[in-house]
Amino acid sequence: MKIGDKRADAWHLVENLEMTPAWYDDDLKANKITHICLGGNNAGHTVVVDGKEFDFHLLPSGIINPKCISVIGNGVVIHLPGLFEELKKNELKGMKGWQDRLIISDRAHLVFDMHQQFDNFCRMSSIDFEYLLQLIGPKIKKQDTVFRDSIPSKVRLAVTLRFLATGDSFKSLHYLFKISSQVISLIVPEVCKALCEALRSFVKVDGLQEAEKGKNSLGTTKKGIGPTYSSKATRNGLRIGDLLGDSAMFEEKFRTLAANYKRMFPTLEVDIDAELARYREYAEKIRPMVRDTVSYLHKAIGEGKKVLVEGANAAMLDIDFGTYPYVTSSNCSIGGVCTGLGLSPLVIGDVLGVVKAYTTRVGDGPFPTELHDETGRLLQERGHEVGVTTKRVRRCGWLDLVVVRYTAMVNGYTSLCLTKMDILDTLKEIKIGVAYKLNGKKIEYFPSSMAELSNVEVEYITLPGWACSIEDVRELDKLPEQARNYVKAIEDFLQIPGDDPILMHILLSSPNHNLQVLKSSILDPQESSLNQKAGYRCW
Repeated sequence: MKIGDKRADAWHLVENLEMTPAWYDDDLKANKITHICLGGNNAGHTVVVDGKEFDFHLLPSGIINPKCISVIGNGVVIHLPGLFEELKKNELKGMKGWQDRLIISDRAHLVFDMHQQFDNFCRMSSIDFEYLLQLIGPKIKKQDTVFRDSIPSKVRLAVTLRFLATGDSFKSLHYLFKISSQVISLIVPEVCKALCEALRSFVKVDGLQEAEKGKNSLGTTKKGIGPTYSSKATRNGLRIGDLLGDSAMFEEKFRTLAANYKRMFPTLEVDIDAELARYREYAEKIRPMVRDTVSYLHKAIGEGKKVLVEGANAAMLDIDFGTYPYVTSSNCSIGGVCTGLGLSPLVIGDVLGVVKAYTTRVGDGPFPTELHDETGRLLQERGHEVGVTTKRVRRCGWLDLVVVRYTAMVNGYTSLCLTKMDILDTLKEIKIGVAYKLNGKKIEYFPSSMAELSNVEVEYITLPGWACSIEDVRELDKLPEQARNYVKAIEDFLQIPGDDPILMHILLSSPNHNLQVLKSSILDPQESSLNQKAGYRCW
């Protein structure tokens, strides 16, 4: 059994991965089943095979392996137009035979366009922009300070619409518009209020809720994931099984769901008859792929087949254990594997935590080790830190071992995989966050309060950098001493328990986009089952 994370780009990048030996050795040779257990097309990652890049969001990455069966589990929320678009896009890149190898749970919930409108963005032409500017320009014109020229109404509107369209954090908008995050946090709510008052019937519901939160925005992907999970929780959502069942009942439930949204947001646009017609077509397309995946999975495990499970997002985005409310809408810790597939905890063995050698985060929320200087920008540029799904620039900072230790408690890591260590090659010194202080006192817990987390002072250890390229290194003992000391410092701090001493795999992102895989000397190098060149990259 292998348990893994689907996206290697979420905050603190500590994903849950349970794996048997020879994941990289055997992935493209063995008969295997890959499962997606939670989330939707709000997350994604890139897989490189034979020089071709494949982007996956809803699809399990094993779909590119002709010997692999891919399963979308009950915990996933599926936007069918997005699923078929993803299939078509990757098919054009050479993915073949997926029709016979893709299985979809009949219990998975559906993401409708109305969910995405609720959660999504405002669209308008340049003519509409100029019209809006004429309409609200005088209302949003303001002198921000007495020491500098006021920000033009045109820029204020552009900043706000950019936020609505992309969900970029205020820090990202700061780099784009050269306006401070604090000023942007004031501009966006004011402009949104003016838009609502002046032209409510023109502006779609979409991202206004996010924008009106101002600096309390959560930085969501606006893919309709949260609203769909909300429909699921309030028991008025629709599942794949409903779509393939009684058509009259599906239509009744869909009309009820649409009426609920229209009642809350009168400007929401839903062509109910057109949507029903479209989903009748989708029903026939997916019917051959749908089955009870719980029974299928348990039968496969009983037959001794290898199963790789992919989640979505990282552990610190878990709705219960992450930095709530700056989280996703599902459980992306190890527990989500069980609930998202109907998998018994008894079949889970070792758990491999995957963590970058530095820290990244997409969207808003507290980030104690974040770097706002040239080093942060260097990590972003060298690490190609841009979200696969949103194309948003990721925030970067030093490795935060307080977070890694916390997620180890939640997920029970028995070993770690350290990725993208070579991105640190050019740094003369490297810091690692090892403790938090609150009001001058060291705390032994990870704060649940975002007010506390935003005010912690990070205690660092500083290590000398290796200041040379390690991209082509194939053996651990060939790493520079400073690089080995960096790995050792992480191992010494975490002390993850297990039957054997902590195992550390090191994955380096090489120029040809393959990973170079090294093995820590804590275990016999001969025991390493990871190939030295795996067809994956981590961004």
